[in-house]
Amino acid sequence: MNTAIIILAAGNSSRLGKPKQLLKYKEQTLLQIVTEAALTTQFHPVIVVLGAYANEIKALHNHPDVIYILNEQWESGMSSSIGIGINEVLKDFPDTENAIITVADQAHITADVFTALYKKHQTDNKSIVTSSYSKTTGTPTLFNKKYFSKLVNLQGSVGAKDLIKQNIDDTASVPFELGSIDIDTESDYKNLINHK
Repeated sequence: MNTAIIILAAGNSSRLGKPKQLLKYKEQTLLQIVTEAALTTQFHPVIVVLGAYANEIKALHNHPDVIYILNEQWESGMSSSIGIGINEVLKDFPDTENAIITVADQAHITADVFTALYKKHQTDNKSIVTSSYSKTTGTPTLFNKKYFSKLVNLQGSVGAKDLIKQNIDDTASVPFELGSIDIDTESDYKNLINHK
């Protein structure tokens, strides 16, 4: 498969006021949910990029099949975490063909979502496959290696959205309706746990 999964878990959850990576949903932390989903696929390696609260998160998450790396520049935004994750792939897993970039606060993520991205990439021959929900697109998103150098050089807090817009002809999408449910505030979290 030669496809990596990079989980972005470096943010400081500023609107929430505590690390959302550690919030519990159905007996697991949000980061455990996405990590387990990634490990259930055939994709390898699974890389978690930590930043804020790295020590607290690492104390609860130390899966032997996951590579944890620290983004010391996490305050500069999501782009720096994407770059660090891709650099890790290029350095230690040079045969990697694709990378799926995902985040740590989509509680409804499953292995099937990751697999659907890869299958769409195979069938549509597009080098970017993104997830669609709530009339938009977002994570998780698969990028073929032809975009790795651009991902490494991203700047700022918007992540890869502009890169996708610039290459819309090379982009496909798969539906992930529950992808719109992410956790940015306390009320988001309450809504999540009250709608089991």
